Amino acid sequence: MAHVDVPPTQKAFVPLENNPEVMSHLVHQLGLAPALGFTDVFSIDEPELLAFVPRPSQALLLVFPVSATYEASREAEDAPKATYTGSGPAEPVMWFKQTIRNACGLIGLLHAVANGEARKHVVVGSDLDTLLREAEALGPVERADLLYESKALESAHADAAKLGDTAAPLAEDNVDLHFVAFVRGLDGTLWELDGRRKGPLARGFLKEGEDALSEAALELGVRRFLKMEAQGGNPDLRFSLVSLGPLFD
Repeated sequence: MAHVDVPPTQKAFVPLENNPEVMSHLVHQLGLAPALGFTDVFSIDEPELLAFVPRPSQALLLVFPVSATYEASREAEDAPKATYTGSGPAEPVMWFKQTIRNACGLIGLLHAVANGEARKHVVVGSDLDTLLREAEALGPVERADLLYESKALESAHADAAKLGDTAAPLAEDNVDLHFVAFVRGLDGTLWELDGRRKGPLARGFLKEGEDALSEAALELGVRRFLKMEAQGGNPDLRFSLVSLGPLFD
């Protein structure tokens, strides 16, 4: 299988810190209404900690160290699949191929806000609205080019990358952390969206009232991922998780 990582000749962004304030700042600056934003998820098993996360959750962003186990499972699952070519208003989900180095966090954010109920909260006429409207008609390659050339996206990302609690790595650094989005589609499909894959991955269907942080969604998404890592012999199951949902004053 061809190597899917972004070639070193492509431009690079400063990696985003997995910090809900940083992520919310970025999507609000681009044009997501302030009623929605990101919140830390400190546990996927303890009800008392899950209760602190505002619901409904429209999407989850999972951040994890790329392991040999993950790469093997990703390549095995992608190998028989055709490369995704979807576009247009009938597309079941909007997917972005990553062609900017160290931009997996940005791609994850775009996947979260471009799909499902969150898309309805994009401010009309904003940079994000313009970008998504232009992207809709394009195939994955042209869509990736649109992101690559977007000055509004690059500027907002650079501004957000300066925020956070720790010193940001350099744009040219090799970073082993990766972002994957799990998004509840309008039809109830739980999508795994990752710009390094061949296309969007439908992981199953959620019932009415089951959001991206429901037991069913966690089993189909985050817990499935962790089980595969554990079964593959990865002893380092570090991960962090943020949820896109209502923001309360």
